[in-house]
Amino acid sequence: MSGTQRNGDGRGRAGAMVSGLAVAVGCVLFLGGFIWAAVVYKPYTVPTASMSPTVNAGDRVLAERIDGADVRRGDVVVFADSVWGDTPMVKRVVGIGGDTVACCDKDGRLTVDGTPVDEPYLNRGPAAAGAPVPASPQNFSAKVPRGQIFLLGDERSTSLDSRVHLEDAGQGSVPLSAVQGRVDAVAWPMNGMIGRPESFAALPGGVSADGPLPLQVGAALVGVVLILGGAAYGPVAARSARRRAAGTAR
Repeated sequence: MSGTQRNGDGRGRAGAMVSGLAVAVGCVLFLGGFIWAAVVYKPYTVPTASMSPTVNAGDRVLAERIDGADVRRGDVVVFADSVWGDTPMVKRVVGIGGDTVACCDKDGRLTVDGTPVDEPYLNRGPAAAGAPVPASPQNFSAKVPRGQIFLLGDERSTSLDSRVHLEDAGQGSVPLSAVQGRVDAVAWPMNGMIGRPESFAALPGGVSADGPLPLQVGAALVGVVLILGGAAYGPVAARSARRRAAGTAR
């Protein structure tokens, strides 16, 4: 009997150790994921519908803190520029330094250095004549200076973007230093990650890599599972012990 008791005590001690370790690791992953995300990302509330349907007015987004040199075509960025009112705005980068951005080609598409770009994030339903709605209601062409970016909203019919500033010295472009972050996800409502447009991938420089947000969220979720699992071990083990004791007594 004494040997049986010792075995039971050993299993109990080992279970308690594993439970405590699971809770400790879970806390590290949970807190680490949130702290990491807080360091890398900054939340913004989108003020207008100029990026609809990708991002709607009032949406809460998470923008990865990046340097302007990390900006690529297709990125949705948060920026602030004195010419645009010096308030944070959210637009999509469609051209970088040295590009000639124009619209529209014979199929109504945006072109970058003469290369047509398909933009699946736009609402380009058929017009009255049956042809797709052009990527911009008005035709334009702009040469982007080095160290600058050209920005458009996804809601092309109402967005006040680089097209409004075509007569400015930079032909509507904004300096890379004005970029405050790259939008990776819509946090509220929980619409998830904003992907990188494949249509820009074939252009020189390609598209930017995905941010670490999925890894951070995954770490936090695994941490929650470990914490709950470890915390549940004690009551489950105690209930199991009581059942075994009751069975032995009978």
